[in-house]
Amino acid sequence: MSEATLPEWRQAHGMPEVPVALSSASVYPLSVHDAFACAADLGFDGVEVMVTNNSTSQESDALVHLAERYDQPIVSIHAPTLLLTQQVWGGAWSKIRRSCQMAREVGCDTVVVHPPFRWQTGYADGFSIGVRDLAEEYEVHIAVENMYPWRVRGRDARAYLPHWDPVGQGYRDVTWDFSHAATAREDSLEALKALGQSVRHIHLTDGSGASFRDEHLLPGQGTQRVGECLQYLADSAFEGVVVAEISTRKARGVGEREQMLAKTLEFARHHLGQLAGRSGAQQSAR
Repeated sequence: MSEATLPEWRQAHGMPEVPVALSSASVYPLSVHDAFACAADLGFDGVEVMVTNNSTSQESDALVHLAERYDQPIVSIHAPTLLLTQQVWGGAWSKIRRSCQMAREVGCDTVVVHPPFRWQTGYADGFSIGVRDLAEEYEVHIAVENMYPWRVRGRDARAYLPHWDPVGQGYRDVTWDFSHAATAREDSLEALKALGQSVRHIHLTDGSGASFRDEHLLPGQGTQRVGECLQYLADSAFEGVVVAEISTRKARGVGEREQMLAKTLEFARHHLGQLAGRSGAQQSAR
């Protein structure tokens, strides 16, 4: 996003100081189309599109059409991940480059990426410099997401390079995911303070930390200090977006899924101090 600053972009889209958007991953196994419809129905401020095997998620024109139809700006593009989308957009650098191109085409300024696996030789070795170069080339923020250690027979296995934890890695922009932090058994509030102004993007969720699984619980249902973290961000100079990324796979129907998403949105706005004067869609959805 080179033509306008982030505050100007927010103002143009009628967004609050800290927008709360919906990740299309939160409606899986439903479609990207359903994500935009849910976001509009519940009163989210926008949508993060995760690029998957779904053809619509790979087509900029189709996404722009959905954004306009539902009046839901696209706030970020989540680059396709290696394990789930090996056949989408070629190799690792191609996936990131095409995600940056898509971000520019749909009018957003943030691309979320995972750090490389250690066996991705070449790509992993030059990852930090490579994402910085691509960010400058496309004038976007490439926000590297925190992950978690893989555990084999109770011991941590170093699966990611340079590390699953972005703290101390020197990334310009970081995405912080509370579920990943719970799996890694990290203190998110301390991590956010350590990362400082490099925190560009938040995946709003939670986790119990009781297993090796990435749970993506509703915020407040796990062990992370999610509410305190949102309050800290609201009180700091955070200029990014909070994106709801919960798992609704166990929802028995559309009504239950929307209730889970509405609770997540209300949690975010409460702890960001945004509930005053808001009595719209999320109230009627409860």
